[in-house]
Amino acid sequence: MRIRNRQELTSHGNMPGRKLVCDILEAGLEAGDPYNAVKKLLRLEGSKLTINGPEYEPINAPRSGPVVYDLDKDIDRVFFFGAGKGILRVAKALQEVLGTYLLGGCAVVKYGDEEELHKIEIFHGGHPVPDENCVKGCLRLVEMAEELKLTGRDLVFTAIGNGVGSLLTLPSDGIPLDAVKEMVSLMQIEKGAPTAQLSIVRNQVDKLKGGRITRLFKNTKMVHLLALDCNYGNTGMVGYDGLMKANVWIHTMPDVGSKEMAAGILKKWDAWERVDESIRKYLSTASPDNDVLRHPEFEAMDCRIYGIMPDKLGPLPAAMKCAEELGYPAHLINRGHELEASVMGRYFGLLGRCVVNEGQPFPAPCALFFTGEMLVTVGKNGGVGGRDQECALSAAVLIKNQKQIVIGCVDTDGTDGPGGYFDDDAAAQGVKALSGGIVDGYTMGEAETAAVNVDAALKAHATSQALWKLKSGIWATQNISVQDLVVVLVMSGK
Repeated sequence: MRIRNRQELTSHGNMPGRKLVCDILEAGLEAGDPYNAVKKLLRLEGSKLTINGPEYEPINAPRSGPVVYDLDKDIDRVFFFGAGKGILRVAKALQEVLGTYLLGGCAVVKYGDEEELHKIEIFHGGHPVPDENCVKGCLRLVEMAEELKLTGRDLVFTAIGNGVGSLLTLPSDGIPLDAVKEMVSLMQIEKGAPTAQLSIVRNQVDKLKGGRITRLFKNTKMVHLLALDCNYGNTGMVGYDGLMKANVWIHTMPDVGSKEMAAGILKKWDAWERVDESIRKYLSTASPDNDVLRHPEFEAMDCRIYGIMPDKLGPLPAAMKCAEELGYPAHLINRGHELEASVMGRYFGLLGRCVVNEGQPFPAPCALFFTGEMLVTVGKNGGVGGRDQECALSAAVLIKNQKQIVIGCVDTDGTDGPGGYFDDDAAAQGVKALSGGIVDGYTMGEAETAAVNVDAALKAHATSQALWKLKSGIWATQNISVQDLVVVLVMSGK
């Protein structure tokens, strides 16, 4: 079970409803695990490795269909390189399938990601703001790729997932890490800039982002495992075309950004004058050196691509199926990005009340779902929390005394926000980050009894301590991030 404190979450308030929401969220969280997808995609019989997964292939990919590598006759060595939250689950599956054929590799992951891997060097780094360990891991990755003197008879697996923007950080020459950290904090945390726009800036001031990491393995046979659905997107361009001509954040794929675009984004967000001079100077220099990988260069390489987390097999459909099996008709309300979590929380609360009072947009009982990536514009406040926690606590205010409504919000990677110390009791149990929260019509009354100031917690973006004290903060194991998952459960009766 990925939810580790289920007993505390379901011990108060609307206990039957909380148990149902825990079941639904658990189903979604378990579906957000790439381990099973990799085991399904790869099959080793003797020395022959078959890779076959049409459901994982990008639409219109020029190289598609089953591929077979004879690891004794055609391949000299096999390696793995990856970066992102939960990527060790991909590595674990590869290690189990390939056995002695997997000779080594390197992965840069988030603090708290743990798997027993005896051949792959693991570096834990900071997220969402990169730190020195991210750089250390990336330097080792580059060093290893150079030392191995890779050839066309080597097979390299790469894996990329959410969180790679921070974890895969190796600043360009002349740009200090502190300058990148300050820029990321300014844009993502203080100003709440969308991830896609921040990615364009980050990619231009880095040595590995923007597809450059793939150049390290350009002489080899490559299999790129993307922890996402490569046939779904919001750009209007999906599948292979989207990866080649619209990508800005999957760093093993070609990139469409430029220095001019990056500078324009910083100016748009009134951040140009506030970022370090080294970044402004670098972006103002018209030089082809260290350009991002473009799709003609990529297409000349020997690469296969698989999106190992297709949406139809992911957290949302799994959670909706679970709700249906529990007797709650499931309805998708929206997929959204770049939405403030506190606003969304109030919206979900009002939506639940509308079902109770008006029987609209659906009659009770029902389960209403949202997925996407919310954001929190923190400004100068530095409280410990996260977007799903803020969404849940904001919703609690709107459903006060609504005994039929239970709302659960969770970040599928198991860590909602950067985490950090927020409570003595949580720290004693080893809890460094929550993954979301569950609230109901009793939550605000419980807050009054426990002297928990919900309004103050929301204003300071310090939602972790408030939710933990109310036994409403979700503590989960870490894994791949497949966006936020929200369920509004409306039960029958008054």
